[in-house]
Amino acid sequence: MATKPSIPKGTRDFGPQEMLRRKYIFSTIERVFQKYGFLPLETPAMEHLETLTGKYGEEGDRLIFKVLKRGAELERALEDRSKGLADEALRYDLTVPFARYVVQHQNELSFPFKRYQIQPVWRADRPQKGRYREFVQCDADVIGSTSLLSEVDLIFLLSEVFETLSLPVTIYINNRKVLVGLAELFGVKDRMVEFITIMDKKDKIGVSGVLDEMRSASFSQAAIVRLKDFYERLIPLEDQKSSENHGMILSMFVEANIETGILGMNELSFVFNRANRHEAPGLWARWVHDMTLARGLDYYTGAIFEVKANEGTLRSSISGGGRYDDLTGVFGLKGMSGVGISFGADRIYDVLLETNKFPAELGGSTRLLFANFGEAEALHCLKLLRAVRDAGIAAELYPDKAKMAKQFKYADDKGIPYVAILGENELKQGLITVKDMKSGEQKAVRQEELVGLFGTTDATSK
Repeated sequence: MATKPSIPKGTRDFGPQEMLRRKYIFSTIERVFQKYGFLPLETPAMEHLETLTGKYGEEGDRLIFKVLKRGAELERALEDRSKGLADEALRYDLTVPFARYVVQHQNELSFPFKRYQIQPVWRADRPQKGRYREFVQCDADVIGSTSLLSEVDLIFLLSEVFETLSLPVTIYINNRKVLVGLAELFGVKDRMVEFITIMDKKDKIGVSGVLDEMRSASFSQAAIVRLKDFYERLIPLEDQKSSENHGMILSMFVEANIETGILGMNELSFVFNRANRHEAPGLWARWVHDMTLARGLDYYTGAIFEVKANEGTLRSSISGGGRYDDLTGVFGLKGMSGVGISFGADRIYDVLLETNKFPAELGGSTRLLFANFGEAEALHCLKLLRAVRDAGIAAELYPDKAKMAKQFKYADDKGIPYVAILGENELKQGLITVKDMKSGEQKAVRQEELVGLFGTTDATSK
């Protein structure tokens, strides 16, 4: 008996309609990337394992898909496990491969270097709604500059992408220096990475869950009390005025003379002041300072971003990013600061689908189907088909002579809005009948008028 075909959990097939929707997302993001001066780049699906490990924190390293050695190398590794069974891995994200690329090609690049990348990544995660093992990221990074104006520009870019997609969002912004300052303030600086990793879980497990994890990880009772007091003093994001939490935390850092925390707060002030001065939050995006935002990746050192949709049931991040001061340093190129953002296209797809935000008609689908009445009619349709396509109208000829009901069903199934009917009578009269599949109305026009029937806008935009 044949095995029933299936695909691995956490992966998906995408049919034609889904692909049109996905391409709509990718092309929207890509157009904005290019508008902001970013250049395209691609890197291999696989990287050396040593390139990826140690860059994402302990939890991230566990989610890397490792690739076994091959042939004799695998046999030797099985005999001597100290050598390790894997030497390569599927990329976990696009940022670390980008850093590796910059180091390898540093003499060929002009800095600051702005690149965008739209490619799949893989995570050995437990599949659940909105979380997949294979998904596409759409990244934009600026590397080779420490200017905070790059952060401001990325806020504008995020806002413009979601405005173009007609999806209202909130952009949450924080700074890792603020979190480092909090670790020092709470007396846990020696366990800073672990502390930030636990704080990063607040959205999933709540404040009580964070405090419980602190206890389970054997943090001091004094540190837990200080963190609890900190959360209680914070004004909820939906209630606060823009400067209230900011002023409270800055005064805490000043009073305790914590320079890193003060620097982080000053950087946040610069970004918010410039962003709000030159482009006030609009209908589709608002940006707020979330003092508890952490983002678990170890390489972030400055500003961090996270975007969530204001509509739909998906409450996880659909975009994020941040500043990394020395990611290239691990590959031998010191002092190369960068900042970037990443769009989770698969999660954006789910939100747009749930909220019915995809356009009713998407570019790339057939606009006109020529019905097939037989060899003579089909031959004549081929001439008209060429003229229609030359005018930029997506069109096709039904390949077989078949009952009209079957051909109409084909048009309905593919979402083709118009069917061109050229039978024996139309052929004699030099006419062609065009049926609107949505309204059922039919209109007879001269064959030379067919292209004009669709109009210039229709011909060039579909």
